[in-house]
Amino acid sequence: MVSGIRKRIRDHLLQQRICRSRLVTKDGRCNIEFGNMKYGNHFAYLMDFWTTFVDLRWRFVLFFFIASFTLSWFFFGLLWFWVAWSNGDLTWQNPSLDHLYCVDNVNNLTTAFLFSVETQTAIGYGIRVITPLCPSAIALLMIQFVIGCIINCFLCGVILAKISRSKKRAKTITFTKMAVICPKKDFLWLMIRVANLRKTLMIGSQIYGKLLRTTITPDGETIIMDQVNIEFMVDAGKDNLFFVCPLTLYHVIDKSSPFFEMAVDTLQNQEFELVVFLDGTAESTSSTCQVRTSFIPQEIMWGYNFMPIISRSKEGKYRVDFSNFSTVVPVATAHCPYCFHNIGHHLCSPSPANGIDNGGFEHIDILE
Repeated sequence: MVSGIRKRIRDHLLQQRICRSRLVTKDGRCNIEFGNMKYGNHFAYLMDFWTTFVDLRWRFVLFFFIASFTLSWFFFGLLWFWVAWSNGDLTWQNPSLDHLYCVDNVNNLTTAFLFSVETQTAIGYGIRVITPLCPSAIALLMIQFVIGCIINCFLCGVILAKISRSKKRAKTITFTKMAVICPKKDFLWLMIRVANLRKTLMIGSQIYGKLLRTTITPDGETIIMDQVNIEFMVDAGKDNLFFVCPLTLYHVIDKSSPFFEMAVDTLQNQEFELVVFLDGTAESTSSTCQVRTSFIPQEIMWGYNFMPIISRSKEGKYRVDFSNFSTVVPVATAHCPYCFHNIGHHLCSPSPANGIDNGGFEHIDILE
């Protein structure tokens, strides 16, 4: 039992160390911080206050929502109290029987606050009502109503913008936790699987990748986070994907690929991060979104292939089995791309003759 607890703690610490070493986490968040920024640059957030409010966390948005209304009610309640005091309407001022009130039934701070709430929210219970005898009260009523409309429009717009953000659509697009390297169609491929969990399509989807690594130039300069383009494609091409079912992304490992110099026994010792991007437009909302994930060397499996997940039911529908979405099976694969391309992958590591069986696929006859 003690050894099991130690193993869990060790695995947890290893996962935390791996997460800290990433630039992009598995769910697409960027692990980066800005240091030594000038104090004046912080005012740029105030200049772009709309984006600042939309990017705030929900707890802060709700806090500002409650605080803005409460403080505005209290502030205008003080102004209404001042109007009543200046006109001698308060109870402790002992107004005469024929006294002309600015606002009926506003005779202390509590009633002034209640009248402020009724005015800004347009409730209008009818007990406290303004009279046409005080120009200052009429002007204050107009000012509070306009400011209340501005607060309503701004905060409701922030909440609607946060609800309809394209980031939420990106949550329903998922990548496999592992990438695989195996031969297919006389090429050595690096493959990643991606799935759209909604039936609505992503229009104009594009897939591309960036390999991030630390390189040293011939001049001795160390470049941290050097970026190399990684081309991905699917069976039908690389642009305008028909993203209605899970797709497998392919990157051919040829002499122009940065993975060409790697091998099965040296892959785990490499230091790089493969970031994969998917850009598209949501069909239902027409909003563009980007989905990101990353793979480190420990998450790339050499000599494995993904299990088939698409089958056909008896009713004639195509069925996607997500239980095998990230499931992989071993495949005979050359131990290095040089072996595959120059020596011949059949001599280095023969490929299986029968491939992988899709047990859920139903064979049907097509009548001519």
